[in-house]
Amino acid sequence: MSTAEESRVAAVTPLKLTGLVCVVLSLCLDVVALLSPAWVTADSHFSLSLWQRCFRPGSVPDSEWNCNWALGSDWEIATVVLLLSGAVIILIAFLVALISICQGTRRRFYRPVAVLLFAAVVLQVCGLILYPIKFVETATMRTYHEFNWGYGIAWGATIFSFGGAVLYCLNPKNYDDYY
Repeated sequence: MSTAEESRVAAVTPLKLTGLVCVVLSLCLDVVALLSPAWVTADSHFSLSLWQRCFRPGSVPDSEWNCNWALGSDWEIATVVLLLSGAVIILIAFLVALISICQGTRRRFYRPVAVLLFAAVVLQVCGLILYPIKFVETATMRTYHEFNWGYGIAWGATIFSFGGAVLYCLNPKNYDDYY
């Protein structure tokens, strides 16, 4: 059998199927993280997402939130661009992996999918490291604040992307032949 024929008849291996599941989870978590309203919170009067900065004036817990656009500085814009770029690359990697499975040409696309996922991981890690460093550097709050679930979910998406990239890096000739 030629290499082209082998790649067409090869079954989807558990390694690559798990890699595809990691990519899907990463994509879903990226969407949730990018839309999350809570990246940083402080007590009960401050909330910061990638898109909005919200304050609750006064000490009245039932007062309404005042929200402003959060992309006012270069580091906030850079963080959003890095995270969105990573999410778009993950989407492209997912589409390439899905098309390769549907067409039956899996082996040819393992390496490009892995490279795309590693590129997305690098972009997202840069954004996720930039965000807390610059936030703490520019924060004017004199109260306790914490990085909330939106920031944590973004790290989860990055970890799943890395896992998918590693699974797509495993040598298909050594593992696929067993299946």
